Order: sequence, then C-alpha cells, then structure tokens
Amino acid sequence: MPYLTELADVARRTGCPVTEVDGWRRRGHGPQPEVQGVVCHHTAGPAGGGDYPSLAVVRDGRPDLEGPLSHFGLGRSGRIYVIAAGRCWHNAPSTSPRHANSTSLGIEAENDGRQPWPQAQRDAYVRLCAELCREYGLPASRVRAHREVNTSKPDPHSIDMTEFRAQVAALISDGPPPGSWTEEIMRELPLVKPGDDNFDVKTVRGCLFARGHVPPTEYAQADEGLEGWLKSTVCDPGLVDLVRRFQQAEGIPVDGLVGPTTWAPLLRV
Repeated sequence: MPYLTELADVARRTGCPVTEVDGWRRRGHGPQPEVQGVVCHHTAGPAGGGDYPSLAVVRDGRPDLEGPLSHFGLGRSGRIYVIAAGRCWHNAPSTSPRHANSTSLGIEAENDGRQPWPQAQRDAYVRLCAELCREYGLPASRVRAHREVNTSKPDPHSIDMTEFRAQVAALISDGPPPGSWTEEIMRELPLVKPGDDNFDVKTVRGCLFARGHVPPTEYAQADEGLEGWLKSTVCDPGLVDLVRRFQQAEGIPVDGLVGPTTWAPLLRV
C-alpha cells in the first residue's frame, strides 16, 4: 500500500473535529504495507496541559524510539489529530500478525493511564475505529487494545474492549441484527492450542477462573499463587485439562482447543 493520504478524510467522516498535523502525508517509516487491524493505545502522557500534550512525542518519538509512533492522536476533547500516513512504530513485538506495525493502524488517545475518559473522547474513539473499519473492510473484531496484542502493555486503561467492539460494530453497520457482531467476533478470535505462549492464553485463564472452573489446587503450587497462575501466558497441560473439563461441562466438543465454539461460553456471549 502507498502512504495512506485518505486518513484525514476518513477521520472527518466521524463528525469529530480534525487537525491535520503539518507534514502528515509523507510522515512514516516508509509506506504502510497493509491495514489488517487497528490498535488502541493511551499516551501515558501528562495529567494536565491541554487537549493533546503528547503530540510532539507521538509525532517525533522518544530518545529510545524514533517517531512517528502512531497514525492518529485523540485529544481529550474528542479532536482527532492526523499525524502520519506511513508506517508507525506503535506496537512491537505484536502477538497478532494482524496488529503489527506493518499491518495495522495505531491510535494514541491522550490519557495518563489513570484519568477517567471524557465522554467526548470515548465517543470519538469508537467513531474513528468504526470509520477505519469501514474504509479498509475490517470487522470490528480487528480493533484491539494494545494490551490484547502485546503482553507487556496495559493500555488503553479501563476500557472494556468487548463493549467497545460492540459499539464499533453497531456503527459499522448502522445497527446490526442482535447477536450478529458477536458471531463475527467469535469467528475472528484466535485459536488457542497446547504449547501456545501469548496474551490470548492469559485471557483463557482469566475467563476460566471467572466462570468458576479453576479449583484452588491448580494454582496452589504456582509462583505468586493465583496471581502468578493468571499471569502465565503458557498453554500448559494443566490449562489444557481445565479447558477440556470446561468443554465437557458446557456440552461442547471436548478437544482441549479454544476456538469459536469454546470462546462463546467462555466469554458468555
């Protein structure tokens, strides 16, 4: 793909105010090779200082990482900043091939990682993701939090991404039939299998625990106890056995693999 000079037009379709940052059409680490996903971030910038005080960092980078760091910035007021049309260093290493620097677009929303999200900013976040999905033919399931595709990242803080993706899906289709977006998401979720080592394994662990399918004996011997067990990203034999027991309890095929049929009851869709 070339430099994505349509990004400002896409942003304007949200109905939100848009600022085109000088030079954005030729800014990037070369052209953007593909758009297979969208990654949502928060800047971890200063608590005060106006609408988008992190602009210079996102545009120009840090001492340890050259900018641009994201295609878009999102101010506290809901203003969208179009920063770069080329590839940006916003997610590496990625646990998802569809959400790497060469395959995805990044949105850096201004937030210090603790502040409540202003409603205008939250609404603009959903609208921008929906318009990007429309533009590049992506399902809402391709919108991921940074923390979902990079095991060392916590952002964007406190946003329930299942709810967020539901709102994106509703905007994409202007109101889908009930349940249609959930079926789409189930098909797009990754297959978790024995031996995997990634963030999706942590999600499986958390869901099993939340559903009451993790007896204390499973984590009693783990480093850091339950917390350590939940943080593990490895799909080890013990976890596979828990998945099989969960599948049996749910009356679904018992194979120890977490695919669409198992994700649905795990996520209670």
